[in-house]
Amino acid sequence: MIPIPINDHIRRRIFWAATLSLIVANILVFAFELSQGQQLDRLIFLLAVIPSRYIGPHGITVTGPGGLFVPIFASMFLHAGWLHLLGNMLFLFVFGRSIEDRYGHGQFLLIYFASGLVAAFTHILFNAGSRVPTIGASGAIAGVLGAYFVCFPGARISTLIPIFFFFWRVEIPAVFVLGYWFLIQFVAASYQQLDIQSATRGGTAWWAHVGGFVAGAALALLLPPRRPRVEIITPY
Repeated sequence: MIPIPINDHIRRRIFWAATLSLIVANILVFAFELSQGQQLDRLIFLLAVIPSRYIGPHGITVTGPGGLFVPIFASMFLHAGWLHLLGNMLFLFVFGRSIEDRYGHGQFLLIYFASGLVAAFTHILFNAGSRVPTIGASGAIAGVLGAYFVCFPGARISTLIPIFFFFWRVEIPAVFVLGYWFLIQFVAASYQQLDIQSATRGGTAWWAHVGGFVAGAALALLLPPRRPRVEIITPY
């Protein structure tokens, strides 16, 4: 059972321009992916994060001009399908707006991209030598979730709980929604690390989520907030 967050109840004072820009950029890049046809595999191979390009059998080995950072940031805007894209954008919409409001546009983008960078290197470290391409914004978005966990643990999150063919809407404190999410990522990452066959055939980059979340939480503690006081709307 995976809860689906659909909204929070934080009173925001600025328009979430950076969050919206990231959502639009991801959608436009996905539309570009769809237009590539048979060339899409080549595009993914060039721009995805592939751990073996960074850490090979003989240690660190970076190939190509800009090979260290270009794929890391480019891969944050690539997605493997509609569900991958929509799931990521939903989480970014629900949690990104309030983090942007608290830290301002610039620091919000810093949290986003720095968390994505940490997420990518965490994935590379725990999957050294893997040739499986990794794409998606989830590592960066995990950083936004980590920042939200630190800043708004008591905020009420409108959440859909799937029960058979129906959805039950409940209000759950963010500390439980995000704590449960992080626990799933950490347990899945630990299990995948033990399952060599699963790790080599690809799947979800669980360690990237863990690394991104921790990075976002740390940055939320280090960066000065634009809004020191938090106003929370409690739904009736």
